Amino acid sequence: MPIALLPARTVIEASGEDRVAFLQGLVSNDVSQAVPGRAIWAALLTAQGKWLADFFVFAEGERLLLDVATEQAAMLVQRLSRFRLRSRVTLAVAEGLTVWAGWGDAPLPEGIAAPDPRLPEAGWRAVLPAGGMLPGTAGDYNRHRLVLGLPDGAPDLEAEKSVLLEAGFDELAGVSWTKGCYMGQELTARTKYRGLLKKRLFPVAIEGPLPAPGTPVLRDDAEVGEMRSGVEGCGLALLRLPVEQGSALRCGAAVLRPSIPAWMARKD
Repeated sequence: MPIALLPARTVIEASGEDRVAFLQGLVSNDVSQAVPGRAIWAALLTAQGKWLADFFVFAEGERLLLDVATEQAAMLVQRLSRFRLRSRVTLAVAEGLTVWAGWGDAPLPEGIAAPDPRLPEAGWRAVLPAGGMLPGTAGDYNRHRLVLGLPDGAPDLEAEKSVLLEAGFDELAGVSWTKGCYMGQELTARTKYRGLLKKRLFPVAIEGPLPAPGTPVLRDDAEVGEMRSGVEGCGLALLRLPVEQGSALRCGAAVLRPSIPAWMARKD
């Protein structure tokens, strides 16, 4: 049962009677869909529609809990707080909580836990009190999500530069197209409906030494993208479209072979 503590994640608590309406007008997904046992994945964008942070939202009692990368937590609280005005909502880093993930045959734990909303194969996520240990075998979550082609915030997206659809937010249920306005909605919708996407993240098999993030990816002698996060043997690369399954691309001293996961190829 592969289970992993995610030490590079922090939990932000949003409390107060306006918490849902407040976030609803700011983030990319429908916050009202976060209920006990069901989480959502969402992003905060600039007014120009560029990525700033992404996070999972859990509902628990009279609060919402945001599972976010630790390096983005303070910025996220600060940015969201700018829009509070008269909203009855309080935002703060929640002390004493940790984030866990499980996949494969790992059963969903009790407490604040939900299936990963992006893909069934991704498994589940849980927000649990610090100090507790879940039964199971320690798993390599980073490798697990890279093989599936799932981005992990700042290692794979660039603040104030990346567009959500480059990172699969449409297919991976990170955007609501029906909930109404939110900050950055116009560019996100225009990118989708006008077919403006020119590049996106792809999982890649890596033959040779792991390239550093930002290393240019070459097809013949033409630059077609750059490396993002990775571990030995697999990673994510931002590649110019179209991409051919299994084609050989050079990246530093390594060869990258991109794959097109089933979730990316579907048309629903």
